[in-house]
Amino acid sequence: MKWIEVNSYDEMSKVAANIFTKQLQEKPTSILGLATGGSPVGMYEELVKRQQAGQVSFKDVITFNLDEYVGLDRKSPASYWTFMHEQLFNHVDIKEENIHLPNGKAEDLAEECVAYDARIKEAGGIDLQLLGIGVNGHIGFNEPGTPFESLTNIVELTESTRTENAIYFDDPKNVPTHAITMGIQSIMNAKEIVLIAFGEKKLEAIERLKSGIINEDFPASQLLNHQNVTVIYGGTK
Repeated sequence: MKWIEVNSYDEMSKVAANIFTKQLQEKPTSILGLATGGSPVGMYEELVKRQQAGQVSFKDVITFNLDEYVGLDRKSPASYWTFMHEQLFNHVDIKEENIHLPNGKAEDLAEECVAYDARIKEAGGIDLQLLGIGVNGHIGFNEPGTPFESLTNIVELTESTRTENAIYFDDPKNVPTHAITMGIQSIMNAKEIVLIAFGEKKLEAIERLKSGIINEDFPASQLLNHQNVTVIYGGTK
C-alpha cells in the first residue's frame, strides 16, 4: 500500500487526478471505477479541466460506479446518476452508453446485482477504482461486518451513514434506507485502487487503516490484501 500525505483538499484532488490522467493517457480504453460523495468532487473538476484542455479524453472510456440508492429514480436530484452527470459526465466527451451505475429501481434487485458484476467482467474488469472511506471504514456502501467475499449486493444503510448523506436531500426523512453497492470482493477485483480521504473526521479511519489490522468490522482493511493501492490523505479541511 502506497501512502501519500497532502496538505490540502486541492492537493489531494490534483494528486488523484494525476493518477487518473496517467491511466487515461496510457490506456485510452480504460475501464474506470468511480465514486460519489464530497471527496471526489475536486478530482472530477480537475479531470474536466484537463479534458477540456485536451490532455485526456473519455471518448473510449467505460465507467462503473460503486453504488446507487434503492428506490430513487435516476433523474432524482439526489441520485448518484444525477451526481455523476453534474460533476463529470456532462462536461467530458464520454459516451452515454459507456456509463454504468447499479439500477436501484430494477424490478428484480437480486438479478441486478448479479448482472452488474457480469457487466464489469464482460467489459474486461476495472483498471483503476476510485474509493472514498466512511468514518466507520465503509467502502462503497459496505458497512462494518460485510463479508470480505461479498459481490454486488443490497445493503441496509446504518443510521450514521444516512445522517451523513442527509445533506444531499431536502428532507432527512427522504434518505433511502437501502442501497445497491459493489461488494468488497467486487472492489478488490480492480487492477489498481486509489483511496482518497481528507479532513479531520476521516483521520481516525485512516489511522485505523494504517494499523495494518485486517478485520471485517473495518471493511477498508481488506484493501491491505490488494497488491496495488494508493491512499491519498490529509488532515483538517
